[in-house]
Amino acid sequence: MISNDPGVKSGPGRVLVAVYGVFALAATSRAGVQIATKFSEAPLAYLLSAFAAVVYIVLTVALARGNRGLALAACSVELAGVLIVGTLSIADSQAFPDATVWSDFGSGYGFVPLVLPVIGLFWLLRRRPAS
Repeated sequence: MISNDPGVKSGPGRVLVAVYGVFALAATSRAGVQIATKFSEAPLAYLLSAFAAVVYIVLTVALARGNRGLALAACSVELAGVLIVGTLSIADSQAFPDATVWSDFGSGYGFVPLVLPVIGLFWLLRRRPAS
């Protein structure tokens, strides 16, 4: 259900909901296949992909329902995750024998996972909550 907040019915808000929805679907599918077929090869990487999927699902729902506080928290977790996992995957590639959504700062997804939370936080912080 989309919120009555006009911010998510058009413009950048609608685009954010759509992009996060696509990433939620992509990350969930990727993690599901990885965990179901080759979990023992890189359990940390695949669990991180599953965690990213949960973050994207929460963000999609929070944005669509106009839950600004939850969306801000989830965007912050996403940005921290991308920065931490991105740094660790470059610094210690042995720990990440297979890629995650956030590996190498999201390079496998055109760095969108790195840019998206910055855009999301910017949009959420710039617009005023509906009163």
